[in-house]
Amino acid sequence: MSELEFAVWDGFPVYEMATSPVAADVYQKHLGEAQLAEELGYQGYYTIEHQNSHVGQITSPSLYLCAVAQHTTNMRIGAMIYQLPFYQPMRLAQEIAMLDHLSHGRVEFGTGIGVHEHEFIRWGLPFDQRRQMSEEALEIIVQGWTQETVTYKGKFWNYDEALPFPKPYQQPHPPIWVGAHSPASLDFAAKKNYHVSQNIDIDTVIAEKFEYFRQAWRKEQHPGPMPRTFVMRPVHVAETDVLAREEAEKVMLSSRDVIRDGIEKTRIGFKGTEPTPTNLELGRVFQGMNTSFDFWLDNGLALIGSPETVLKQLEAQHELLGYDIFCANHRFGPMAAEMSTKSMKLFAQEVMPALAQ
Repeated sequence: MSELEFAVWDGFPVYEMATSPVAADVYQKHLGEAQLAEELGYQGYYTIEHQNSHVGQITSPSLYLCAVAQHTTNMRIGAMIYQLPFYQPMRLAQEIAMLDHLSHGRVEFGTGIGVHEHEFIRWGLPFDQRRQMSEEALEIIVQGWTQETVTYKGKFWNYDEALPFPKPYQQPHPPIWVGAHSPASLDFAAKKNYHVSQNIDIDTVIAEKFEYFRQAWRKEQHPGPMPRTFVMRPVHVAETDVLAREEAEKVMLSSRDVIRDGIEKTRIGFKGTEPTPTNLELGRVFQGMNTSFDFWLDNGLALIGSPETVLKQLEAQHELLGYDIFCANHRFGPMAAEMSTKSMKLFAQEVMPALAQ
């Protein structure tokens, strides 16, 4: 088994913002959890961006991660992912470069195209062109990091001798990740020599996709080491298997449909993705998540149990997928803070050291 890096996923459950008098209290609590994660030995801290969404509440990742950087000293930090079509790319290039300096070179840059049509409709963005927008934006961002001036004429953005500043702390730039589910995204990552992250597919499908990516990468004959892979999963560790299930089951089964209610009641409503084979499979997975706790466990979508049980689950999963970073989401749905904190401590103190041995 290759050396494995452990990270914490912080998706900012909608429930917290909905039940807190002010957002400041929620941010402060999560910054404290980031500090605790670093003290416990987690090597990374990641969140995700969504706009107009039920999924998460970090609508300005760079701003929040700047605060995380000031509250930590060693952990890698990043958003997995930034929704590239929602950005003026040169501004984002400069934001990430500044964050890289303020964190002294700890940024991992996660990129993606977005998946829910209603998020785009609400900002007047062309959902059907999001892939082209994302690829063009990323090309501009890399130029902004690596060139003194940028002159660019594209379909979506144009620059005439732009003067991006500063250049990133990490040279030539922070590691670039692609949130990849479709063959097109995997091919793009392989061609560009970018790292790949995953958080939704079942284990056997991720194994197939990671192998597809590795083969596609080899065909490109890039110099240097193979890019890394990243997987996020909900994790709940308790003293016994029975207690872990008791604490996690109801929370997990209520964590998906209920949080869509507010979006569905708006005038525009909730509009998902086009019916591609990739998205149809993801829809099947979401349906299974909504109806069966055992579906989560049987497909590797969550690791739940005592430290001994979770260790076995993690070893088997890592053997199958071969990922380089395992990102544990200890706080999902309306999970009580004391339970998620207990889980994070048990995972760090009993699972992570056992795997290292």
